[in-house]
Amino acid sequence: MTKLPPPPARPAARRRKPLSRDRVLLAAIGLADEGGLESVSMRKVGQVLRVEAMSLYKHVANKDDILDGMADLVTGDFEVPAAGADWKTSIRRSAVSTHQVLLRHPWASSLIESRVNAGPARLRYLEAVIGVLSAAGFPMPMVVRAIMALDSYTYGFVLQELAWPFDAENAPGAAAAFAGGLPAGDYPNLMAMAEMAAVPGGASVDFEFGLDLILDGLERVSMAGR
Repeated sequence: MTKLPPPPARPAARRRKPLSRDRVLLAAIGLADEGGLESVSMRKVGQVLRVEAMSLYKHVANKDDILDGMADLVTGDFEVPAAGADWKTSIRRSAVSTHQVLLRHPWASSLIESRVNAGPARLRYLEAVIGVLSAAGFPMPMVVRAIMALDSYTYGFVLQELAWPFDAENAPGAAAAFAGGLPAGDYPNLMAMAEMAAVPGGASVDFEFGLDLILDGLERVSMAGR
């Protein structure tokens, strides 16, 4: 009797990457980037990770815990102000970094500002900002005001940018259309500004311009207090 050859070996089962808190949070961030915060749910995060929603509870307590974690993970991408450097340069770099990160995640501005439970990244960031300003000679009441001014400007600027019905490339066309819709002679100053903005390169909305105004103002306040 002829001996049959052994059956071909089955291909090795592909190992599934172990579930972790970071994987859960990154999946939730991906959902939010695509469809906003309303698209984030335990069920949808489980679908992205190809696991049952119940498996997520080993790594996150609930949806609120996911939202806290998402906010902190995004904050972890902000450049932390460096101690020992020129305070204006350090705070400026941090604010520019924050602006760029928040634009990449359109949902993050409102989420971060609304969370009660600050995670380790947020705490580390705030600790560094307070330390840099304090080392520069700002008394604590002024440190609080400075942080409020910087955060209000940065987060508010991002929310305004995201709400615009046009992007930077289409801004001249939008300005031209706006100017064309104004009643002739009724709003001469507004017309002049719109006509200037309608020319490519005639005007630009610059986050760093306003940021420098705030930093220069803080520097004057600091010098006056010495």
